[in-house]
Amino acid sequence: MPGLVGLVLQVAVTAQPGSPPPLTVRLGERLRLVPVIVEAHGGVSLRADALAEALGGRLVTTPGRAGRFRLEVGPAVVEFETGRALAVTETDTVPLPADVVRRRGMPYVPVTVATDLLPRLGAGVLYDAERSELRRFAPVIASRAAPSPVRRTDSGSAALPPAPPARTDNSRVVESRLAGARTHVVVVDAGHGGPDRGMSGPLGGGPKIFEKHITLAVSKALRVALEARGIGVVMTRTTDTLIALSDRGKIANQAKGDLFVSIHVNAANPRWANPGGARGFETYFLAEAKTEDARRVEAMENESIRFETTVDASRDDPLGFIIRDMAQNEHLRESSRLAELIQGGMRQVHPGPSRGVKQAGFRVLVTAFMPAVLVEIGFGTNRGDAAYMTDPTRQAQLAARLADAIVRYLAEYERKVGG
Repeated sequence: MPGLVGLVLQVAVTAQPGSPPPLTVRLGERLRLVPVIVEAHGGVSLRADALAEALGGRLVTTPGRAGRFRLEVGPAVVEFETGRALAVTETDTVPLPADVVRRRGMPYVPVTVATDLLPRLGAGVLYDAERSELRRFAPVIASRAAPSPVRRTDSGSAALPPAPPARTDNSRVVESRLAGARTHVVVVDAGHGGPDRGMSGPLGGGPKIFEKHITLAVSKALRVALEARGIGVVMTRTTDTLIALSDRGKIANQAKGDLFVSIHVNAANPRWANPGGARGFETYFLAEAKTEDARRVEAMENESIRFETTVDASRDDPLGFIIRDMAQNEHLRESSRLAELIQGGMRQVHPGPSRGVKQAGFRVLVTAFMPAVLVEIGFGTNRGDAAYMTDPTRQAQLAARLADAIVRYLAEYERKVGG
């Protein structure tokens, strides 16, 4: 907090009289304020170097070219030149609403660079206009070659062919997708994180566990398993940080994901006769909860919203609700089938009982406009399930079965749509 206060004071000193409030930039749990000014023509510009620092990127001057510099944020690289209303990306030249300028020796670019251009370049940047906040999530994307036709395994089940070892060069993935190359991309969401620890357990003694640690470990194992099967992966988080529930779906949409899989750990109802004895796994897709237990899990997972500093008011907008409902209904049947395959895959390795495929209204699934499921991989309140979920070997086995189910779903879908 002292650092934020100091930054506010610094902005107050450097901003010109009559300037609008600085742009708020969130990188994980870190907040930065980027100074902005109102130009004579009425447009708004912001400090390019401060924007780069706030987003975890960098601003690089071009040697021997006075007034030219480039902004690097993740895989996105944008070049500017003072006095010109143009931005040059790796694939295009984009007109800007006003010139790039220098004020008191500092480079300023039109605010649309942050609110419009960077979000369109696959930099992991989202602009929330209602909150006047720019957020960067820096999703991890694994690249792969264009997929070959679906083949059959020795057992007769459908599978996608293996690909060369996955690279972590995000820029090549972005270039590939911009060029129109078709790649399967699965968005893997590790539930909870940061101050939101999720459930804790187990009941009756044993090593203390927190949901956020297990979900991250299993999600990383799932990423490895999917990459080994030639599937591209976007992670909503790769560290112990808090990501808003509504933003997780936005990350998936921005990455143009084919599927959204959210990993969670269940917890028993303390009012049950034997809460410590409850164990097993279940998979949910987005629809109205039909049972009391589904409503319990829905309320438990949606409770994470209390850790968020602000709430998206647009989720209660009637027109917005109708549009989201139509988009989700389009994927309802596919989400149900994906949930069935995932549940069947976990049944092969999980020591607990299968609790089946269920439906509930999870906030984390609402904004992901693609087939989406939430997987409860076990009860952290049960000592047996807790020991299973925290074993790295078991995590890898579970992730492999999840990955196989996802590959099978993608193969089925390809056959359904004719390739």
